[in-house]
Amino acid sequence: MASPVSASIPLFLCLLMFQNLNSLCFVMAARTMAPDSKAKPLLLPLRTQKMSTSSLPTSPNKLRFHHNVSLTVSLSVGSPPQNLSMVLDTGSELSWLLCGGSTAAFPSFRPRASSTYSPVPCSSPTCRDKTRDLPSPATCEDSSRLCHVALTYADASSSEGTLASDLLRVGESSPQRTVFGCMTSAYSSATGDPSAAGMLGMNRGALSFVSQTATRRFSYCISDRDAAGVLLLGHDTLPFLPLKYTPFVQIALPLPYFDRVAYSVQLEGIRVGRTLLPIPKSALVPDHTGAGQTMVDSGTQFTFLLGDAYSALKLEFQRQTKGVLPVLNEPDFVFQGAFDLCFRLPTGSAAPPKGLPAVVLMFSGAEVAVTEERLLYRVAGERRGRDEVWCFTFGNSDLVPMAAYVIGHHHQQNLWVEYDLEKGRVGFAPVRCDLASQRLGLVL
Repeated sequence: MASPVSASIPLFLCLLMFQNLNSLCFVMAARTMAPDSKAKPLLLPLRTQKMSTSSLPTSPNKLRFHHNVSLTVSLSVGSPPQNLSMVLDTGSELSWLLCGGSTAAFPSFRPRASSTYSPVPCSSPTCRDKTRDLPSPATCEDSSRLCHVALTYADASSSEGTLASDLLRVGESSPQRTVFGCMTSAYSSATGDPSAAGMLGMNRGALSFVSQTATRRFSYCISDRDAAGVLLLGHDTLPFLPLKYTPFVQIALPLPYFDRVAYSVQLEGIRVGRTLLPIPKSALVPDHTGAGQTMVDSGTQFTFLLGDAYSALKLEFQRQTKGVLPVLNEPDFVFQGAFDLCFRLPTGSAAPPKGLPAVVLMFSGAEVAVTEERLLYRVAGERRGRDEVWCFTFGNSDLVPMAAYVIGHHHQQNLWVEYDLEKGRVGFAPVRCDLASQRLGLVL
């Protein structure tokens, strides 16, 4: 992102240590062909699986922000190929792998074992010219004269290392030389997939996987259950999906808080049930600094709204659920440092009560409805007498802090999301992911 801290909240920096939470990851195994504009689309099944986790010590200087869901894709890197998993993140540019030796106790890429591995020197045009959209410029501070990169994210996660290139292969596609970060250190406040070795950057920046592979369209469907979803790299005709599109928001002028390579769209309003929230239009558009853009991001778990919009949503949701959802009423309890609207539900509740009002995000030409189970999230380990704590899955951006609206992947479940770079738009269509997988011919 163009600002000092990336708005994308990654679910991948848990590579070394993990929180005491049960967690889920969506695991994709590659099938068919390469993501090329002239090739047959690359189709991948997306599965949900539970993981066991261990304890992650927290730093007093880091935010209490963490996540326990990630989207991972399997691929191979190097010669001979090393099979690895990487977290899919449409909110970030630079793909990176945690690099380690043959005795590493965590999943990692072993550069010395690859005959085609090549570090990127400071003098390279890649280092000089193609790192301009990274959150922080590349540097050349050490004696190796290699291109040094450091990434910091809104949840205080970070990674650091050098740029390199090697042959990367997804599914049965031909290996393609790809630039990525070979990271030697990473800190995480996150919980995620212990088998992931890094992150696959999917935004529109010069060094993203999308740009380097000339992928002009990709889409996915994230399942809400233990069934397969879909990742589709490339274009295919999907007549059973009535996609509604909203255009990218483009601002050519560099602004300090506007991410020019994100999938930015225009949020035009929010409804709770049939009630349109009284949010001024000026609060939903980027200001003169670029703060206030709306991004669609697979690397963030939940959805975040800036202060005015969040306050209006919180007030109206409480009003419409009064008598149905008992409020926690603990001002000091803020789940993950950003979710301060929480409720008490009887222990053992498998889902929130039926009949909760939908929260509808309104865009130019499209809508995304958040309903039922996606509205609340059970906080593991938090009990109050015979009740458990469930929190509203919309967070306050001002508490993170980040100067943007972010639509996270929890609110993209059972929703086909298409990123169309050719026509500059994002498409949405509600669909059951298991049925979409069957229609596409995936054998699960």
